[in-house]
Amino acid sequence: MRKLPLIEVGFQVFVRDGGEEVGAVREVAPGGRPELLINVENAGDFVVSLEAVKAVHNEKVVLDVGKLSPALKHAIGHAHDREEVGK
Repeated sequence: MRKLPLIEVGFQVFVRDGGEEVGAVREVAPGGRPELLINVENAGDFVVSLEAVKAVHNEKVVLDVGKLSPALKHAIGHAHDREEVGK
């Protein structure tokens, strides 16, 4: 497994650099497993394998969409549905 930079609770989660934030890291390696627990806005918590992490920098975690579950992809696609237009 490749070595990733340190990921900490509270880091923001993105699906592309320069894109909109879709959630935040809630746990790192829960139970010693190679995964993250992330909270996706408007959808709740999801487990993400560290293999799906494309990059980590500036307190941001960028995920590889191709390695995410269909349920997580759907949640990310609707992360900003409740935001008011113009705000």
